[in-house]
Amino acid sequence: MSRSDDRPPLLAARGLRFSRDDRAVFGPLDFAVEAGEALLVRGDNGAGKTTLLRVLAGLLDADTGSVDIDGVPIARAMRAGTMAYLGHLPGLKSDLDATANLAFLAALQGCRASQSIDSALAVTGLAAHAHTPVRRMSAGQKKRLSLARLWMSPAPLWLLDEPYANLDLQGIELVNRMVRAQLDDGGAALVTTHGAYAAPPVRTRELLLEAAA
Repeated sequence: MSRSDDRPPLLAARGLRFSRDDRAVFGPLDFAVEAGEALLVRGDNGAGKTTLLRVLAGLLDADTGSVDIDGVPIARAMRAGTMAYLGHLPGLKSDLDATANLAFLAALQGCRASQSIDSALAVTGLAAHAHTPVRRMSAGQKKRLSLARLWMSPAPLWLLDEPYANLDLQGIELVNRMVRAQLDDGGAALVTTHGAYAAPPVRTRELLLEAAA
């Protein structure tokens, strides 16, 4: 995927630092990810991978540093339209079924014009569970439903925190296909991992975090 030399990265962070109780969790960090590229954020437990994604998503405030999207300093109001965050918790309503959950989230966060609830459920292997309440789903099915919401998202940047957790080998392959499609469509992804699995090697960079001493 070609890029003009004067086009800024989709995401650029400079001097990003976060502390808790006066102890550094990570940083200062400088990194960037371009459209059509994946950034793998690696590190042991406690290295700050989840915290970094939560800072980028606007759920935590950094001590210092800046974050730009397409060369523009990001404001809190911009994040919902430019970033889709997949965290450890599914963020689903347990009393609603799969279809109702996706409809609710699409109404809140928008939906890609080319996608529908039915197609997202089919892509993630949940077509047969369209009307299954979330409370009756397994951990793997809940993760797939969260992935269905991600698949529908219009956000160009995905923030994926341990996306392979609670998935079997078919689920891992699903995540890899989704990330590849996101990159092929001109988007980007940040993927945290401390295991052996990684997103497809399509213009991949790596950011290694080390736990604070």
